[in-house]
Amino acid sequence: MHSEITLPRGYQLQEYRIESTLGVGGFGLTYLATDANLNMQVAIKEYLPSDLALRAEDQSIRSKSDHTLERFTWGRARFLDESRTLASFRHPNIVRVMRFFEANQTAYMVMEFVAGQPLNEWVKTRRPVHAEGLTEMALALLGGIAVIHQSGYLHRDIKPGNIFLRQDGTPVLLDFGSARASSADTERTAIVSPGYAPLEQYHAHGNQGPWTDIYALGAVLYWVITGHKPMEATARVPHDSMPLAVQLGDLTRYPRALLEAIDWSLAPAERSRPQTAAALCQTLEPLLDRGATRNHSGFAGSTQMPDTTVVMQHTSHPTQTPHPGHTSHTTSATGFDADALKRMASDLAAHLGPVASIVVKSAAKKASTLQQLVTSLATDIADGTARADFIRKHAPVTDRSGPPAADRSQPARNTTLATGLYPPQSPFDSAMLARAELELAQHIGAVAKAIVRRASARAHTEQELHALLANEIDDANDRKSFLRRVMSVSGRV
Repeated sequence: MHSEITLPRGYQLQEYRIESTLGVGGFGLTYLATDANLNMQVAIKEYLPSDLALRAEDQSIRSKSDHTLERFTWGRARFLDESRTLASFRHPNIVRVMRFFEANQTAYMVMEFVAGQPLNEWVKTRRPVHAEGLTEMALALLGGIAVIHQSGYLHRDIKPGNIFLRQDGTPVLLDFGSARASSADTERTAIVSPGYAPLEQYHAHGNQGPWTDIYALGAVLYWVITGHKPMEATARVPHDSMPLAVQLGDLTRYPRALLEAIDWSLAPAERSRPQTAAALCQTLEPLLDRGATRNHSGFAGSTQMPDTTVVMQHTSHPTQTPHPGHTSHTTSATGFDADALKRMASDLAAHLGPVASIVVKSAAKKASTLQQLVTSLATDIADGTARADFIRKHAPVTDRSGPPAADRSQPARNTTLATGLYPPQSPFDSAMLARAELELAQHIGAVAKAIVRRASARAHTEQELHALLANEIDDANDRKSFLRRVMSVSGRV
């Protein structure tokens, strides 16, 4: 039905062959394509704003008139600028932008193709969802949302249709067509998905910020639990008659603190919501049962899911609304003191970013003593002085000497993991490392980022690097599959 505006099947767009059309929206089209060089499927978004431009017979995109030419040209430049920013994101729960380019007098964005189902389709046969899995899904997405916000952007269209569950059950946030800089001086186009968009998003000059995306995620969680999307934001003012999640949710299935966190996120007034992804993470993370088996899909009745929990650095809740109560744990499933692990994760987050909690949990499963755990975690701190301070603070009282003075004097390196950067001394191509991270994340979750960073600093060859990464995968068949994929991309098989 869209054949007159879409590129035809088989069309060759540089090294990409168009296979089918995945979606058509107001700002452009998304295709499924095959990368002839890598022999892999990708998704390609084409800039084609339907109100400004149309497709010519030679498949190029032309402005509808001289009157719309300036707006079309400006929009294309913005599309490329935003593609450049999105390509810098590194998080397993955000769709990966691999490349962007100009052709056919318009612009294209090449993205990871996510095989799976949108949440609104996936959940149909899986209600009621499991509280533990839903919390894990929320935390995984919040980790990705935090990366977006740290880059100075807002997603602005978080809804069930833009959240995919991969075939292994891990969630990934898609469709950045509405993303805009959070600090932009110019007015933003009003992008609205009724029920999921807060009131400030209905106005070009609304006070949009991280709290805007948090409202949308809260709306998704409300919909998953209750089966109904929230009342449209414009109908919630000046008098809010929408039933609370804590009123509609099954308290025998969902902790009150989870339902209260959802209601907190859905406050009509933006200042009454969590102001950052970190604030909401701090409320949700203690709700996880560390001794329980993870659900691979995040829902009841499924196999084990890679741990994608994210703990952010401390951020105060807004004073206008009391935050929901926290649940405390004294001992972790690994046998280490849970509060001590939290303190390590908090300190490590200053160096690794949001994945610090995952790194701590992974290391705790392998360490047999506190000293061994602290020493293992310290290797992820690039600055020698900071590494020594970490050891002195967290090692057992009887062994806090720290590394030799020569080690403490090592110069600091810019290896902030939250931005997806790898050690500048690494001999490996950043694109290759990013691909390895993406493949490894399919097996071990968000901790893949830290594992790749650590391995890239130790390995001398690609073969050695891939072997180190494969050792992190427990299942032998999965290890073989991982090696085949990464070595095929590297041109070794």
